[in-house]
Amino acid sequence: MSLDRPFLTVSEITRKIKLLLEGEFPAVVVQGEVSNLRRHTSGHIYLTLKDEGAQIAAVIWRSRAASLSLIPEDGMKVVASGRVTVYEVRGQYQLDISGIRPLGLGELQMAFERLKARLAEEGLFEERHKQPLPVFPHRVGVVTSETGAALQDILNVLRRRFPGIEVVLSPARVQGAGAAHEIASAIRDLNEHGNIDVMIVGRGGGSLEDLWAFNEEEVARAIFASGIPVVSAVGHEIDYTIADYVADRRAPTPSAAAEMVVPDRRAVLERVAGLARQLGDVFRDDLDARREAVRRALSSYALSRPLDLLRQYSQRLDDRTRAMTLSLRHTFEMAASRLEGLHARVSSMDPGLALRRGYAIVYRDGKPVSGSGILRPQDRIDVTFRDGIARSTVESVEPS
Repeated sequence: MSLDRPFLTVSEITRKIKLLLEGEFPAVVVQGEVSNLRRHTSGHIYLTLKDEGAQIAAVIWRSRAASLSLIPEDGMKVVASGRVTVYEVRGQYQLDISGIRPLGLGELQMAFERLKARLAEEGLFEERHKQPLPVFPHRVGVVTSETGAALQDILNVLRRRFPGIEVVLSPARVQGAGAAHEIASAIRDLNEHGNIDVMIVGRGGGSLEDLWAFNEEEVARAIFASGIPVVSAVGHEIDYTIADYVADRRAPTPSAAAEMVVPDRRAVLERVAGLARQLGDVFRDDLDARREAVRRALSSYALSRPLDLLRQYSQRLDDRTRAMTLSLRHTFEMAASRLEGLHARVSSMDPGLALRRGYAIVYRDGKPVSGSGILRPQDRIDVTFRDGIARSTVESVEPS
């Protein structure tokens, strides 16, 4: 081949190959084993898919990683969907992954056990982190699909057990790609804006793949970080997810979760009525006892000298009144003394006193400067005096 014929630059031939490959493979589904997985500080995930005869580089961009239902690990067999692209800088073709799932139930179970072991080691399942459920909640939050049967089951039980209870729904997909991110976001939204007392997070039953969103690390950490008690209600009684282990309480079904978070109004009213009857019995017994005491008193010798008895009680009352007055006076004096001491201590720490004595306070970026050593030439500073602020620029810093 003659070297005199027209030539292509490396960039030109790489671009032609890129157009050919990306046009030929706009959408592919690839099965392989994950290896060399690396999480870059940028948030992108780089990995290799391989089988017995070949391997292909692959990338999961940060924008997609958050919505994937599974982040793979080395050694995991997966099915990945995406398109073939060419990274021109290296002249290397790679798979741009848009979706990924384990190849079989065994891989799902392995991923489940790995995450469970890691979170358990961090202490997310420990009983000391569990929050108690409120006895009489006013508002109940629910995180589930707004079209699922689980929501209706929860609402039916809540309305039957405690009519009038307020329910705040934070809807989220509970299955498929991106579901875990929506569930975690819904939990955070209820914490920030829901104004609720307790939260139910869950869905109806399904296969391990169907329930996988509740085995995602993002959901587990959102539940753990919740300042509102969380009841996990995922699937049926035999189904266990990572969410169940992290939640403050686990319910076997969504209906059972609703029964767990609110009391039965009829049972509460019956209990109150029973306590009222017991209290009435106690009052009647006490009244009978007092009547008997009066009867005995009327027949006692003491009534033969009522004036002496009245004077004794009057003197005893005077003594107790005097003692109580002295005690209260002493208590008030002690409290006043402590208050004066606290007021003096607080006043001594008032920066305004220093300003009125002619001192000034230097701020940089809104924070007080404790020494010249943290300042640099050209720093912008605010010098606060008693009657105003001077904004300045540091020309030099000289140690004392």
